Amino acid sequence: MAQPRVARLVVALAAYFIAATLIGAPATAQVTAFKQAVAEAASDDEAIAAFYRGRNYEPLWTGDGSRDRQRRRAFLRALNSAGDHALPVNRYRPDEIRAMLRDVRTPRERGALEVDLSRRYLRFSRDLQTGIIDNPRRVDSGIVRQIPRRDRVELLQTLATRSPNAVFRSLAPRTPEYTRLMAEKERMERLLGRGGWGPNVAASKLEPGDSGDRVVTLRNRLIAMGYMRRNASTRFDGAMQQAVQQFQIDHGLTPDGVAGEGTIRELNKSVEDRLQSIVVAMERERWLNRDRGDRHVLVNLTDFTAKIIDNGRVTFETRSVVGANDSDRRSPEFSDVMEHMVINPTWNVPRSIAVKEYLPQMQRNRNAAGHLRLIDRRGRVVNRANVDFTQYTARTFPFDLKQPPSNRNALGQVKFMFPNQYNIYLHDTPAQNLFAREVRAFSHGCIRLNDPFDFAYALLARQVSNPQTFFQERLGTGRETFVELEKQVPVHLIYRTAFTQAKGRTNYRRDIYGRDARIWNALSDAGVALRAVRG
Repeated sequence: MAQPRVARLVVALAAYFIAATLIGAPATAQVTAFKQAVAEAASDDEAIAAFYRGRNYEPLWTGDGSRDRQRRRAFLRALNSAGDHALPVNRYRPDEIRAMLRDVRTPRERGALEVDLSRRYLRFSRDLQTGIIDNPRRVDSGIVRQIPRRDRVELLQTLATRSPNAVFRSLAPRTPEYTRLMAEKERMERLLGRGGWGPNVAASKLEPGDSGDRVVTLRNRLIAMGYMRRNASTRFDGAMQQAVQQFQIDHGLTPDGVAGEGTIRELNKSVEDRLQSIVVAMERERWLNRDRGDRHVLVNLTDFTAKIIDNGRVTFETRSVVGANDSDRRSPEFSDVMEHMVINPTWNVPRSIAVKEYLPQMQRNRNAAGHLRLIDRRGRVVNRANVDFTQYTARTFPFDLKQPPSNRNALGQVKFMFPNQYNIYLHDTPAQNLFAREVRAFSHGCIRLNDPFDFAYALLARQVSNPQTFFQERLGTGRETFVELEKQVPVHLIYRTAFTQAKGRTNYRRDIYGRDARIWNALSDAGVALRAVRG
């Protein structure tokens, strides 16, 4: 490992000497102890080395000029506010930086400190801009999102040429969601400092007409959470029922006004639990710190909804069904671009489903799953009577399975395609009963829509004068029809157990796949900690 580092150091110093020669000054006059120290310290980081090489090893942080002093002050202010963004404060150590700046004596020490400050700046910038966790997929294999990491040389060059205060203000996501999450985080930190919401509700079910100590505990907790005004009632009355219903709406529960087992479980979640969800949501918002599109589709897996967003406003929303909580069926998180829809789609059964689910059925009864056609490698339909399914394994099964278009097709009557390596798309479904469920995790990973026709109309409205007629005419043919979107639409599959509303309370959802718990553990391992604000 030592030889590559030595080689990089030789290259760095050689580059400096050549640059000094090219500007017509003797190398011995140009090469100072400071610049040599910078070249040496930066030699094991290509981005930092390239940046300093491009500026003739002049200081960015440790010079005596006013711009250097501005950068130092702006950097230290930003580090002091790291906790406001739920970043690992001890990773940056602003007090240590102040001590080093105060104690530095020699040019070589100053050169080493110069590079150290650039390293810390790049680490802080990356954490705040695009997330603390280096590779979320290592935390959970279902998080396949491409994180929009910024070019490190560009980050340094931007700081060198722009107002330091403006640079540091620009790092964090500038979305309304991130701003509201920060505000909710501060509110919850104050709640934590005051001791939380009080005692848990020790009951399995409370409903209108009940009274007694358990109802009083429920009342006090709802008051502490902001769902009821202060009162002395000991009965589960109409005001309490309305408060319970609003709590249920804000937490993705069936709003029946009865505090049943599921509602009480969510009511008894601690301030620490909710604060962890907010911190994780802030990290996830950093992973999506990119242009999402003036018009885009947003699917929040935990909320079981799909929305069309136009210029920051929800213009269409429908219920969804997402992947079941099984290792090979959970819906992944990623972003892509919707290119077209298919009206009257054929269902090409994925290989994994064909061999894991349908092959065993056909081995027991060759006529099982009769709605599916057996297709050979030449695309010909095969008569099942001529096939002995028992001779095949999942590995050797030589056929494809297809379901032709119909209103009983597994994909329903329309699917929306954003081609991707995970074979995930949005589609209709004949299983409409599932949309009435509170938790809607039943699919093999694709996203089923409760109102797919209206979703199609909303997408088509940008390119045809009468989208409903356009769609229904093609649907009525019964033939598979591809309709290209004239302007492709970004699609973002996200997973948020805490999310805000422009007007209203922060909403919370259950961690259906356990992903947020794993992310919190990873953030905690990285040094992120909850804080209680007192006073």
